[in-house]
Amino acid sequence: MELRQVRYFVAVAEELHFGRAAVRLHIVQSAVSQQVRRLERELGIDLFDRTTRQVSLTAAGAAFLPHARALMAAEGAAVHAVEALRAAESAVLRVGTSVGLGSRLEGVLACLAERSPEVTVELTSAASAARLRAVREGQLDAAFVRGLTESPGLDLIPVWQDPLVVALPANHPLAFLPAVPVAGLDGLPLRIVPREANPQLFDLVVGACREAGFEPVLGPAFTTDQDTLAAIAIGKPSWTVFYAAQARYLPVGRTLFRPFVPPGPTAETLLAVHPATPARRLAALLDACRSGAGNTGSDGSVGR
Repeated sequence: MELRQVRYFVAVAEELHFGRAAVRLHIVQSAVSQQVRRLERELGIDLFDRTTRQVSLTAAGAAFLPHARALMAAEGAAVHAVEALRAAESAVLRVGTSVGLGSRLEGVLACLAERSPEVTVELTSAASAARLRAVREGQLDAAFVRGLTESPGLDLIPVWQDPLVVALPANHPLAFLPAVPVAGLDGLPLRIVPREANPQLFDLVVGACREAGFEPVLGPAFTTDQDTLAAIAIGKPSWTVFYAAQARYLPVGRTLFRPFVPPGPTAETLLAVHPATPARRLAALLDACRSGAGNTGSDGSVGR
């Protein structure tokens, strides 16, 4: 027994006319007659009395009708349950994040909550390569990345520009300037992660130094925010960089953050997405990135 046979039987039983049932089902009359006959053969009994003038239910047909309707109701309930689950899943966005988004991410989430309250965001923090792999494999709907020009199998959508700020000892002469020229850091050791750990950031900072006319002196490697800032504050004078949106959330005391004199080093943040992901699924996130992330006040002026 097939559900379509039961559906056709119910339509004929309610219309008591094969032609009207076919119109209601949007199929040809011969298909309705054929499937009802098959159902009758499977059950081993006639469900309708047919004459050239009218169609009526047999006793067996009348007995079968409420059960057939129950089957149709169960089918409808099953389909509704699956559709509800699919709708709920489509309202969950799985997004990969990275260190340094700071107030940018806060602005995106606030904008999403205001404009698309039906969307739930699940955040996953991982290394850049792991985030990109998760998007390719469908484990994430999108991931924030920086400084990439391409990523095989993925689309990269620019969402905002992230300026860098410089972190200096609070008593260093450069810390008293409203903005620090890159050239003024010549000779001062730079604490930065090794290139293999973050090639985009490393190349951005070293490239800015070279454009300013000097090769940076590499000091001890950047480890953690806390340890590196403490070492800059207390140890031999040195400097490092943070994204401006991140610096707003870091403590200040014996270390201060200052913006660079324009045009300072700036990283492009992009959203990596799979080409097969429907545009409507990402529309709310992209809107929030372009609207909410820009209203963070991230100018890097943290400190005095």
